[in-house]
Parts: sequence; C-alpha cells; structure tokens
Amino acid sequence: QVQLVESGGDSVQAGGSLRLSCVASGTVHSMAWFRQAPGKERDGVASIHREGTRTTYADSVKGRFTISKDNASNTLYLHMSDLKPEDTAMYYCAANRRFYDQPLAANDYTIWGQGTQVTVTA
Repeated sequence: QVQLVESGGDSVQAGGSLRLSCVASGTVHSMAWFRQAPGKERDGVASIHREGTRTTYADSVKGRFTISKDNASNTLYLHMSDLKPEDTAMYYCAANRRFYDQPLAANDYTIWGQGTQVTVTA
C-alpha cells in the first residue's frame, strides 16, 4: 500500500509564504491537495495530472498557490503565497493509481496522507 507523508505546515502571518511537500512511498498517478478547517468540509485546493502537464485550482487560491510534482522522487509540492487567515486549515495530500487526469473531488482519490497544519494569523 502506497503511503503519503506531508510536511511543511507552519504558522505564518498574513501575506507570508509556505511550501508544503508530500512524499509518496511508491508510484502514483494524479495527485492533489485538499484542506479542511474546523467544522467545515474537506475542500479541493489544487490537483495535478500524472505527467504534470495540467493543473486545476480552486478559485479561492488561483494566482496565489502553485502545485507541482517531481515524478523522479514521487514528491508533490504546494507553493503558497500571499497567505490569508482564511487559508488556515489542515492540508492533506491525496493520490490515486487509477487514472492520469486531475480531478478536484475528494471521492476521486483513494490514498491520503495524515495532514499538515497551516495557520495564518492576521
């Protein structure tokens, strides 16, 4: 069973930047980042095609977040800039081994990490 391990979460001030990383223990296809704030549903943030050629972003993060992946090291990244207090959440890495496309719905992913906390203070 492939496992995902996230890192990079931290507490930062509004306007700051962070880079999240997610290492997969084996080969996976498309990958994505989701986030969940207390009392809210898990929402898609960004997703990336198996080959890294196509990406999808939630409207709330377009222009501020960038998703990328390194297939050689099975590592997924999320570069976050101009962070806002509403970005505060637990961020989860997700992957699938069934298809290459990059949906942004949680039900499409079968492999999940444990999460890394991002806190943005005003």
